[in-house]
Amino acid sequence: MGYENIRFPEGSKFLVTGSAGFIGSNLVEAILNLGFQVRGLDNLSTGKKENVEQFIHNPNYEFVEGDIRDLEVCMQACEGVDYVLHQAAWGSVPRSIEIPLRYEEINSKGTLNMMEAARKNGVKKFVYASSSSVYGDEPNLPKKEGIEGNLLSPYALTKMVNEEYGKLYTKLYGLDTYGLRYFNVFGRRQDPNGVYAAVIPKFIKQLLNDESPTINGDGKQSRDFTYIENVIEANLKACKARSEAAGQAYNIAYGEREFLIDIYFQLSNALGKDIQPIFGPDRKGDIKHSNADISKAKEMLGYEPDWSFEQGIQTAIEWYKENLGLGACVR
Repeated sequence: MGYENIRFPEGSKFLVTGSAGFIGSNLVEAILNLGFQVRGLDNLSTGKKENVEQFIHNPNYEFVEGDIRDLEVCMQACEGVDYVLHQAAWGSVPRSIEIPLRYEEINSKGTLNMMEAARKNGVKKFVYASSSSVYGDEPNLPKKEGIEGNLLSPYALTKMVNEEYGKLYTKLYGLDTYGLRYFNVFGRRQDPNGVYAAVIPKFIKQLLNDESPTINGDGKQSRDFTYIENVIEANLKACKARSEAAGQAYNIAYGEREFLIDIYFQLSNALGKDIQPIFGPDRKGDIKHSNADISKAKEMLGYEPDWSFEQGIQTAIEWYKENLGLGACVR
């Protein structure tokens, strides 16, 4: 894997916010496996305790239940920390359109609290989750940093605000910040439940239950689906990046694109199912096509994603079959 040989000083301590979520819990696991200390922060509003229960007895792991909207919580969480991997946020473009104020509180104000706490505690590197949604209606492919369109959702706006604060905190205060624009991350522990669930785990769960999944739109939309291992690599390599690379945002993806309808039938074949999907209306705020130019991340962060979509989807399918129960009704 692309991060197994990354070295940090002995005794290094990481803070992972959103540590009980999909990406956060995978980061916690990877860092603990490398032998370093991890403090996890999560208010469990979207994260799940079961995602981190396996780490509770690890002497290098500490879990703090707290909210990034509380500056004092952020200050305490950053004490003695070398590297912050800030993943805490509320996702989902459609949900942000329904409740924009909540997104402003959590994604914008919460991230600002974390940057301020990191600055005051002398954190070495502050790596935070941004999103491909910041490209808005920019039609050209592949998406390239610096060429963004009109934003299409409050969620996208909060991520762009995070990036602007990241620039300022590097320029004004010398805090090394690195924004990672994730492109459709998937993999183990991604929640298949709920109306806002990500498409791959949701399809897998419904197919396992012999249900007909609903595809929003005609299925001809494309995405740069990115396996979780690539995202772990990007976070850890950003922690090792030189300061000249700070204050910027980077596309984190595999650099290819898959069409939704093709993915659906690939999953159907892999699970031995012959179920026709239902086609529903387009989702508000969604873009039609997404594909990343990852050359900047390669050059500035040393990012070299090892996991293709094909490798990742096979591994993800096996994980869901094992953890959701093939043929069983999945609640």
